[in-house]
Amino acid sequence: MSAASLDTIRIPHPAGRPVTFENTVGLFTPAQGAVTRAAVLFVSPWGLEELCVHQAWRELADSLSAAGIASLRYDHPGTGDALDVSEPSGLDPFVTTAMAAAGCLRDLVGFDHLVVVTQGFGALPVSALLQAQGSMLPPAGVAFLAPVTNGRRYLRELSLWSKVVDEALGLPQGSGGSGTSIAGLVMEVSVAAAVRRADAKAFKPSASTRFFIAERAQSDTDAALSLQLQDAGADVTRVDFEGYSNLVSNPIIAETPVAVFKALTAWILGLDLPTATLGQGQGQGQGGPSSGVLDGGDFMECPMRFGAGDRLFGILCTPAHSIPTGTALLLGTGYDRQSGWARSTVETARMLASSGIASFRFDAAGVADSPPVPDGARQVLYSPGQIADARAALDRIEAIGLPDPVVVGRCSGAYLAFNAALADPRCRGVIAINILTFAWDPRDDVDQMVRYNPRSLADYKRRAFRVETAYRLISGKIDVPRAAGNIVKIVVRRVFRTAAPVMGSLSIDARLRKAVHRAFRQLCERHVPILLVYSVGDIGLARLRQHFGREGKLLARYPNVSRLMLPDADHNVTPPAARALLREHIRDAILAITSPKRKAS
Repeated sequence: MSAASLDTIRIPHPAGRPVTFENTVGLFTPAQGAVTRAAVLFVSPWGLEELCVHQAWRELADSLSAAGIASLRYDHPGTGDALDVSEPSGLDPFVTTAMAAAGCLRDLVGFDHLVVVTQGFGALPVSALLQAQGSMLPPAGVAFLAPVTNGRRYLRELSLWSKVVDEALGLPQGSGGSGTSIAGLVMEVSVAAAVRRADAKAFKPSASTRFFIAERAQSDTDAALSLQLQDAGADVTRVDFEGYSNLVSNPIIAETPVAVFKALTAWILGLDLPTATLGQGQGQGQGGPSSGVLDGGDFMECPMRFGAGDRLFGILCTPAHSIPTGTALLLGTGYDRQSGWARSTVETARMLASSGIASFRFDAAGVADSPPVPDGARQVLYSPGQIADARAALDRIEAIGLPDPVVVGRCSGAYLAFNAALADPRCRGVIAINILTFAWDPRDDVDQMVRYNPRSLADYKRRAFRVETAYRLISGKIDVPRAAGNIVKIVVRRVFRTAAPVMGSLSIDARLRKAVHRAFRQLCERHVPILLVYSVGDIGLARLRQHFGREGKLLARYPNVSRLMLPDADHNVTPPAARALLREHIRDAILAITSPKRKAS
């Protein structure tokens, strides 16, 4: 299937319908066919765990829809696409937003029974829903998936998890600062203090509320909560949380816990809730609130669906008080949601808006909140289909009337940015951050690359002399065969690159190099500026040397290309200072590309 034809397909499940309320963004998925009179409210975990489960929850929402159950999922205050909290207030804003989400869902579908599904941190604001009174509360059912039951213990586990993540990213210990943080996401001090005081022993279940608890085998607190609720006379369904570790270990390789989700769906359908034909009860939710706008003071954000059959989800961010002077098309990385790793894309979009630059960020098909193309490849990264998604985004930017789109991406998103600019002349510039490759090497396996995160040879050398590396080697925590294989692969590639000029077209490296230079010539002839940004020591620099020689000296052939090095940053650009510096580089580059002087030339 060609990339050009992908956007003509109507997707069976369009992207969720965006709504805004209480300074956050929600995605509503209506029920299909014969529907129940119940609706599901998803209450998310926090931090890296939320990033990992995000796509799985979209898949669960779609399967619930097919089973006749509508749902709404949303972002907590100060997370994802929500606005930041203006004043420290502990967990109060989270509770207020959860209550508002329940009200929004009621307005959308007119349900008779509310079912709440929550994981991890999300159990904390749900405790307030359990105590609330009203026509829609307390909930008819609550599903706790690996719930936080003791705040102090949760924060300790989060601290340990953060250290593991930092080590995997190659960051020094303590790089996240003195507070509570993980993967560049910082928990506000008053929130952490409120979490520390939280204890599930305060739960007072309503006699009318039933519970579903997915218990981790390695957690005694999950089972303790089940027993506590049963002792209080509650109806509790208990299941093993099979696949929990595979779900929350890494967003790029997160695996949906199919067995648990099937059991959860069956439990919801088994709550003895009456059903109605389409057009009664829930209907299609057409009478509820429509997608609105988030007002951030300096910026305005509008979530929207776009593409054929509303197959894609994205967010437009514009200056609040001026006409945009330029536009950034912010492409996603891996399977991260469009808000970005450590919310970096949200931060960039809002900072650009304060500088007079509009932006559009979105999830590609099969990523986060955009459903996959039917019968498409399971692995969508580095695939031609993503070019069609980028073109659909450019179509939307053009239809809105925004000027001079510059495509911006990191890692796989940088590859897409470069190749989208090649494919579509509407792209006025390219900003590629830590790009791994410009042309796909057939010897590389995408699944292996994203799962095992190969490093540069220099990085392996640096790590070899760390004390903590020696400890992990002795304790068996390092996959020695995998690391050795990566090192051998790097060395072999170097040998083949050295031999490429002699072997000519017989060498894959020579053919790749020729294709890359052809692409750079095309963009140079079209006068498309290219900014290459690399973290110091990034693995992408090895590919740059492969095609452009030591220190990238052959880039001098292309006057439209410039290069910047980002100090004290990992491949994901996790540290806050590095993210802030990168945002400034992106802003300055876009302003230079879209300046009146450059347009005249």
